[in-house]
Amino acid sequence: MSCGPANDQTMQIAQVVPCTEAEGPGKRFAVWFQGCPLRCPGCCNPEFLPFRGGETKTLGEMTEWMTRARDGSGIEGITLLGGEPFAHAPAAVGLARSARECGLSVMVFSGYTIEELWGRPDPAVGELIGLTDILVDGPYLREQPDTDRRWIGSKNQRIHFLTNRYRFDDQWRRPNTLEIRLVGREISVNGFPAKDAVGLWKGWKRKKPPAPAAAPAAPEHPGSEPK
Repeated sequence: MSCGPANDQTMQIAQVVPCTEAEGPGKRFAVWFQGCPLRCPGCCNPEFLPFRGGETKTLGEMTEWMTRARDGSGIEGITLLGGEPFAHAPAAVGLARSARECGLSVMVFSGYTIEELWGRPDPAVGELIGLTDILVDGPYLREQPDTDRRWIGSKNQRIHFLTNRYRFDDQWRRPNTLEIRLVGREISVNGFPAKDAVGLWKGWKRKKPPAPAAAPAAPEHPGSEPK
């Protein structure tokens, strides 16, 4: 049974991973928004920067999907990424509120600092902060890679535990992980690689169809068996 009423509010979604352990504590329903006004050099998701693209989803559809992940995979929360979630604040608020109604936690990654966010005039920004358990803030700086904190891209980024649901414990000190999935004919990649896997990461697109199987070689002469 879905949490909350059906809602036809729409949003542009770049990618969803219904159950992941590479985007925050525990098993999480990860949502990447399509569109970001920031241009951090070395961004891991450059294809998610344009505001055009992605798929249009309704809040009702996303809530249903989230509920299935909770009931089928035992997720404990959602993680909102991008793109920039605060550039989609009304839609992100809808998702965060639905998550809370489902008994799930909310984690948000933002390229803005929390001080910049509190200075924004959009009331939905403050509302999203109020619904968030963990906020990771600050732009990604490729010159300052973070190798000490799991799920964190660069050393300048801060972790704000905005409720008592989480704290900085041993799971934050484990190595970063990269998840690769094959769904039908599509390969999806998410997570942040360990330092020795950066070359692998750069060689993959976020979504990449696998190469078709090679066709069997034709016989040398029609009607004859290959030798």
